[in-house]
Amino acid sequence: MTTVRVLLADDHEFFRSGFRNALETQPDLQCVGDVGDGQAAVEAVGRLRPDVAILDVRMPKLDGLAAAEALQARADTTRILLLTTYDDDSYIYRGLRAGASGFCLKSMPTEELLNAIRVVARGDALIDPSVTRRLVTRFADGMAPATTPPPPDLDRLTEREREILLEVARGHSNAEIAARLYVGEQTVKTHVSHVLTKLTLRDRVQAVIYAYENHLL
Repeated sequence: MTTVRVLLADDHEFFRSGFRNALETQPDLQCVGDVGDGQAAVEAVGRLRPDVAILDVRMPKLDGLAAAEALQARADTTRILLLTTYDDDSYIYRGLRAGASGFCLKSMPTEELLNAIRVVARGDALIDPSVTRRLVTRFADGMAPATTPPPPDLDRLTEREREILLEVARGHSNAEIAARLYVGEQTVKTHVSHVLTKLTLRDRVQAVIYAYENHLL
């Protein structure tokens, strides 16, 4: 069993202590460090090289978003999972642009948070579809009409792959897409994988950003 090395950054010592204890009960997860501010998190990632860094959005010195941007700027390979609340939707887009692979609510059950680490560690993105839909709605509402042609790399996609990309951009899960298009869920997963590969995107979250930045909806 591969052990996922985790760094925890949160300014609430009680939360850090409790979550660290939860991590220690998992045979496949290891807490390699915990810090109380964003600047310390950036330094700890460089020193400890964890597989996943859990960053609270609101921290002193550097908040989780600024810490994520700093890590992206120096091309760290550590996957980033941001902790947020419902009131933080306005920050989600910035976090995604900074390379975060997921957002979790601090109110989520511990077991779900632990599973989120596993999801992000294996290279997937984890954002609840309802959060994605709120995100893209806010983003779309503030966009100006398209004035440039579609990007040339879009021509690499088949008609079905373009259709899948638009469904992903609307915040639909694989199961929802499968039901809407009357295909199997595994087929959807395969198409999503092809879309990400052809457009050189890290995960489906970047696919959402790609679709909206290029005015595909």
